[in-house]
Amino acid sequence: MKMKQKVTAIALLLLLGAAIYGFYRTGRPFSVLVKSAKIASGGPGQGPIVDQTPLLTAQRLAKMPTSAEEKPLAEEALRLADHEMDLAYAAAEREAEDHPPTLSGEAKAIVGRLKKSEDALDADNELVARLTAEEAKATGAKKDALHDQLVLATAHQEEHQDEVDDAKEDLERAGGDPKSRIEAMMQEHKASSAATDALHVTVSATTEERGLIHRFGQWLALHQKQLLLWKAKQEAESSAAALSAKHNALDAQINAREKSSAPSGGPAGANQVAASSANHTAPSHEESTALIKAAKQRATDQKTLASFDKQIDDQKQLAENYGNWIEAVAARQRAVIHGALNGTSFILGILLVGLFFNSWLERLLGKTSLDRRQIETMRTLTRVSVQVFAVLFILLVIFGPPSQLGTILGLAGAGLTVALKDFIVGFLGWFVLMGKNGVRLGDWVEINGVTGEVVELGMFHTVLLETGNWTDSGHPTGRRVTFTNSYAIEGHYFNFSTSGQWMWDELQVVLPTGQDPYPVIDAIQKKVAEVTSESAKQAEQEWQHAARSRQMNALSAAPAINVKPIIGGVEIAVRYITQANERYQLRAKLYQVAVDLLGGKNVRLPSPPDPATPAPASGGR
Repeated sequence: MKMKQKVTAIALLLLLGAAIYGFYRTGRPFSVLVKSAKIASGGPGQGPIVDQTPLLTAQRLAKMPTSAEEKPLAEEALRLADHEMDLAYAAAEREAEDHPPTLSGEAKAIVGRLKKSEDALDADNELVARLTAEEAKATGAKKDALHDQLVLATAHQEEHQDEVDDAKEDLERAGGDPKSRIEAMMQEHKASSAATDALHVTVSATTEERGLIHRFGQWLALHQKQLLLWKAKQEAESSAAALSAKHNALDAQINAREKSSAPSGGPAGANQVAASSANHTAPSHEESTALIKAAKQRATDQKTLASFDKQIDDQKQLAENYGNWIEAVAARQRAVIHGALNGTSFILGILLVGLFFNSWLERLLGKTSLDRRQIETMRTLTRVSVQVFAVLFILLVIFGPPSQLGTILGLAGAGLTVALKDFIVGFLGWFVLMGKNGVRLGDWVEINGVTGEVVELGMFHTVLLETGNWTDSGHPTGRRVTFTNSYAIEGHYFNFSTSGQWMWDELQVVLPTGQDPYPVIDAIQKKVAEVTSESAKQAEQEWQHAARSRQMNALSAAPAINVKPIIGGVEIAVRYITQANERYQLRAKLYQVAVDLLGGKNVRLPSPPDPATPAPASGGR
């Protein structure tokens, strides 16, 4: 293994170890302890302006996808936030009643105008009621007069009602009508409470989506939810701290007031009552009013302190509940990371297997005795195959298995059919070539203009040893020509081996002027007929067998002679049948016989070759 491959393997092993460690750490179960909060009711709030952020935050979190473990936490957060809102609105109402705002000059003028309009409206109401009763009892002209008065009084009533409404709106804008403002806030509180009561926390159906992409999306959604929970927890803790500060400040204010009012110790009102009892004198009206006011103030302060305690307790429980909720979301995040690390480990394992397989394959091929080109071909083929399968598996791990597996397989099959059309047609062509009219090893064929001997016939390819044109000498060129078997279906091919590879050849002899041509013609014709008689019979039989037609019975393969005069003599052309691979050998022998005849020698004709044992063609086919 090369140094680069070793470094890569070490890095992958380290990453795989880290992924396995994280997979183990995130695989441990985690249980969330859900603590029930105390039920509190009543108590004042923080002021006339009520902050609905805790309730809105709890509602927003409850509407998000929730697991079974998170459901009780979401319900508890809604309950605590809604209870805290009840306390806050009730406190705002008491605060507005106990401490009405100081009216400005404008507000006082509006109050006077409002009082005047309300008095006029009350008078109009009494008048309308009286006229309505009298009209019901009257008859005739008196009834008509009362009706007219009633219409006029109703118009004045509506006008004064509009003035009252306008004055109230002006007073509310000027800050002089706290009661109307509290009523509006109470209506808003009722609406928010109704929305909270109608909101039911439902467990989201969790669909297990595999793939690192889906895992990352799940983790990101949980991370956003966790950020919101952290923010809600911090807000609850900040509210609890602010309420604690107000509680301590009010407690210090009460202690200071009691010390300044009663230097002898104890509440001022109690000391004054004790002193009056000792002197056997009744307190004056001013003293009684002061005593009553002080008693109400002490009761209000104690209620405020108790309300602060309850709100602080609610906020602390809410913060604790959000903390438990954060742990539940973190547990789900760990489960998602656990699955992601599992997929990452699988990817790293695939890469390691591919890396070591490549090295093992190189060592294995190095020990074989194959040709260098074959070794390189096998190495390339196996490397590409391993890489393709590795990429497919890695893509499955990253994106997950497809949801519509049947549809995807159908589309993939259609795409592969189009892409592998030549291979499919080639495979079907192999069955055609293996049939009766196909080719066999050793046949002499012509495919797409290339002639050669079939040396390999596979399921997808046909390999020829090129020998040139079949009418040439037939010497091999040394080239291997490979064809896809699709030519058997889409094209055509010639098989010269099906009928003995017969061909017509011609012997030409020129006799000079002055020599009698007829003896030579008869001798040549006789000798050619004797040499090719067996070949002619065999060619006729094979042609008839290959064609299987009655018309082929009249076909003759006997030699024919043609004589024509030329300048300077007579040309004798003898046409005869021969096998393609014996063409040049037989022609050389016949030319030798013709030369001997022309020279006047007594020629002994060579014996014709045995058709059953064809002579090897030149070139060692």
